Amino acid sequence: MTAALFYFIACLTIISALFVVLNRNPVYSAVMLVFCFFSLAALYVLLEAYFVAVLEIIVYAGAIMVLFLFVIMLINVGKEIAATSIIVKAKVLPFVLVVLFSLNIILLILWRNEGLHQSNTISSVGSITAIGQALFTKYLLPFEIASLLLLVALIGTVYLAKKRVS
Repeated sequence: MTAALFYFIACLTIISALFVVLNRNPVYSAVMLVFCFFSLAALYVLLEAYFVAVLEIIVYAGAIMVLFLFVIMLINVGKEIAATSIIVKAKVLPFVLVVLFSLNIILLILWRNEGLHQSNTISSVGSITAIGQALFTKYLLPFEIASLLLLVALIGTVYLAKKRVS
C-alpha cells in the first residue's frame, strides 16, 4: 500500500513538473509549481521527514510562490503570450498521462514484492535534531554567511524603498 501511494504521488509530481515546463501561461505554471511542491511535501511525509515536509510547504509553496506570482503580475505577461492551439494541448496531455500511468503500472508489477524498505540512517535525516546539529556544528560558517547575506539584502531593499519614497 505504501509503495503504491509512493508511486502515485511520484507520478503526480512528475506530471505537475512537466506542466510547469510545458505550459505557456506563467500563472498556470506557477499554480502547477505549487501543486508540485505539495506533492513533494507528501513524499517527505511518506519518508517520515515531517519537518522537511512542513518547511517545503511554508517556504516553497508559500513564500516563494507568492514572490513568483507578484513578479508575474508586475511584468504583465498575459498580453504577450501567444495563443496555443487547443488541438495540440488535447493531443499532448492524454499521451503524457497514458505514458506515465503505464510506467507506473509496470513499476508496480515489477517491484510489487519488494516494497519500500527504510533504513535507520534515513529516518534521522529529516529530524529537527539532526538538522539543528548539522547547522550549528559542521555548517556554522556557511549558515552565518547566509544570514549576513540575507541581512545585507534586507537593508539594501529598505534603503532603495526609502529612497524612492522621499
